[in-house]
Parts: sequence; structure tokens; C-alpha cells
Amino acid sequence: MNVVQLTPGAGAMYCGNCLRDNSLVTALRALGHPALMVPLYLPLTLDEPDQSADTPIFFGGISVFLEQKARWFRHAPSWLHHLLAARPLLRWAAGKAARTRPEQAGELTLSMLQGEHGHQARELAALIDWLKTQPQPDIVCLSNALLLGSARRLKRDLDATLVCMLQGEDSFLDGLPASHRSACWDALKERTADVDGFIAPSRYYADVMVRRLGLPPSRVTVVHNGINLDGYGEPATAPDQATAPPVLGYFARMCPEKGLDTVVDAFILIRDRGKIPGLRLRVGGSCGPGDLPFVNQLRRRLEQAMLHEHVEFHPNLDRSRKVAFLRSLTVFSVPARYGEAFGLYVLEALAAGVPVVQPRAAAFPELIAASGGGLLSEPGNAESLAQRVEELLLNPRGARLLGETGRRSVFEKFSAEAMARAMLEVWRQAPNSRQAPGL
Repeated sequence: MNVVQLTPGAGAMYCGNCLRDNSLVTALRALGHPALMVPLYLPLTLDEPDQSADTPIFFGGISVFLEQKARWFRHAPSWLHHLLAARPLLRWAAGKAARTRPEQAGELTLSMLQGEHGHQARELAALIDWLKTQPQPDIVCLSNALLLGSARRLKRDLDATLVCMLQGEDSFLDGLPASHRSACWDALKERTADVDGFIAPSRYYADVMVRRLGLPPSRVTVVHNGINLDGYGEPATAPDQATAPPVLGYFARMCPEKGLDTVVDAFILIRDRGKIPGLRLRVGGSCGPGDLPFVNQLRRRLEQAMLHEHVEFHPNLDRSRKVAFLRSLTVFSVPARYGEAFGLYVLEALAAGVPVVQPRAAAFPELIAASGGGLLSEPGNAESLAQRVEELLLNPRGARLLGETGRRSVFEKFSAEAMARAMLEVWRQAPNSRQAPGL
């Protein structure tokens, strides 16, 4: 099956969707299926080999912005568009800017969802013209529903089955200014008619988007995300609790939405109670310019609690250092505040054999039940999180058992290969697919 995967890049920031799509394409190729990964907006920042490295970037972020703001640029010469889509320039620009927030992106989001009628229609035409020079795809897969503005022309001009992954779009759209929020949701609902099928990473999120988009449940299939397990190998030997202090860990974007401040508050509570002497906190994950004020605020809070010497921050780690970071932990938590559609970081921690504590909300109960690798706490409640972490740290044998169970589940059910095989089966059965089941 010949697949084209369209994935928005996040520039200097690590992005869960980028990591998932890159792992998917890697696994598809390993299974013998041609897969072309096309980056959009900005280069991908990954902790594994970039499967889009030899592909041009389309809808270059600088051009998309200028087309939205300047009418003259929509008719600028092609050489200028090509110049502004150069990877070094886009990477430099992404490194200078903070992460785009939903509240700043109302007009641009609506224009992109309008596709061939939006201000970026020229970018869509350039993408299709280039794809026509490539082998005929059987499947065109959109990384998320915010790309649905491109669906109508992609499906018509490429004569391919078009599927769309669903991954956290509701939080972004609900964060748009009131002046554009309803219009963007309406545009998204209209564009769902151009898609042959949707794939959600969890039953929770499938139900959310069925309701929000008014979709028949039969149009949305659940395929759990998977991760590249290279480098995890055998589980690390558990540290000797008599000599090594236990470590509470967090690994995700360092932002309020992911609940990093809740982890810090829980850590302070645990240290104040004194049941877990010597507990340390290690924080890793993406940290861009827009995240630094929040991180610095947390550092000051830890200094006021006189605990800053027991806390380490490790931003933007590469893959080998990320795996080493995870394997150094005793317990892991990312208590996200919003309706997380999945949470790849949970799989990464479990792959390292580390038990997790996650909120009893969104996709986490489903993921904990499927993996058997952790406990649930009350959402947004630092006291509840602290109690559950203490429960694990006071029972090292039970914690190790949870970590081992979760690790086996990830290797058996949540690998990139398992995700790719499940995707292929869904694509073969999609309406209008040229691939008969079993091929």
C-alpha cells in the first residue's frame, strides 16, 4: 500500500503528533509499504531519524503567515515562496518565536480550514502539483483534523482514499477567540464530508469528536498510538532503595496545560510530610521561549520551599538521553489538565519500566486499564497526586510489579509496528480504498 503522510512540523519544539507520525512511517517502511512523509509549516523536531528529511516543506510557516496578512504576497513570484520555505530559514524563524497559541490564531485557522477558498490556496496547489510527480498514493493520511481544508482537493486531484487522524483538535479550537471559534468548528464540520474515514487514538477521544463534529460513530475507528521501542532494551535494574533516593519524574512540554505545576506542588507536599526521605524531582521535555516564564516561576516556588537543590530540569533531550532520563525515575506523572486524547509520554515511561500516576480523566483511565501500569489520581488535585505517588513509593515491590506489567503491555500492544499494522487494516477497509482486505 502506497501512503502519503501529511504532518505539521513544530519547528524547534518536540511534538507528540510528529513523533507518532514519524514512528508510523518508519514502521510502514519496515513492513514493506512505500510511505512518503511530507512536512508542513515548519521542520519536524524529532528524537529519532527524520523520515521527512528528503521531502520539501509545504505551507511554509513564513509564507502562510504573510499570505494571511499581506494581499500582495499571495501573488508574489514563486522564487520568493521557495526561498521562504528553505529548511534553515524556517528552523531559524521557529527558534526565534514562541509557540503559536490558539488565542492568536483565529483568522489563520479559519483561512486554512477554508482550503481552496482560503488565503493559502496557492500553497495547497503547490503541494498537489508536487504530489502528482510522486508515485500514485493509495492512501493520503492527514495528521489531524486542522488539515481538513486540504482534503477536498487532495482527494479529487490525487484520486486516493483520504483518512484523517484525530488528536487534540478540540482543545485548540476551543481556545480560539470567540470571534472565530464557532466559524472554525462549523468549517471543520463541513469539511468532514471530504474524508473517507477518521482514526482516533482512544475510545475517549473518538466519542468526543463524534459528538463535537456530529459524525456517525461508524466513521471513526480507534487505533491506539504506538512508539518506537529502539533503545529501551531490557528494563534497567531497580536502584537499591537503601542507598539511592527515589525520583518522581515528569516528561512532556513544560507548560501549565500538562500540569507541571501540579507535579511541583505534589512534590512539595510529599517532602513536607517526610514519609519519603530524600525524594527528588526530575523534569524533562520540550521547553520553548514561550514556556520559560512559567518554568522560572516554578523554580522560584521551589526556592521558596528550599527544595530547589533536590530538583533537576532537563529540557529538550535527544533520544538516548530521554531514555536514560526515564529509566532513572521511580514514579512518573504528567497530570494534564485538558482532555488529553492519548499521551505518548505514558507509553514512554512504561517502556522504561516506570509505573505512572495519571488523572482519572480523558484517555488516561483507558490507557491505564489497557497497560496495567499505573494508578489514577483526581484531576487537577496535587494532594491526590501526592497520596498516589506516596502509595507507590512506600510499596517498592508493588511499584516494580506495575512497571513490569506496563512495560510488557507496551512491547506487546503499543509498539510502532503494532500501530502500523492496525492502521493498514483500517485503511484497507476504508470506503473507496483500492486495496482489498488481506492484500
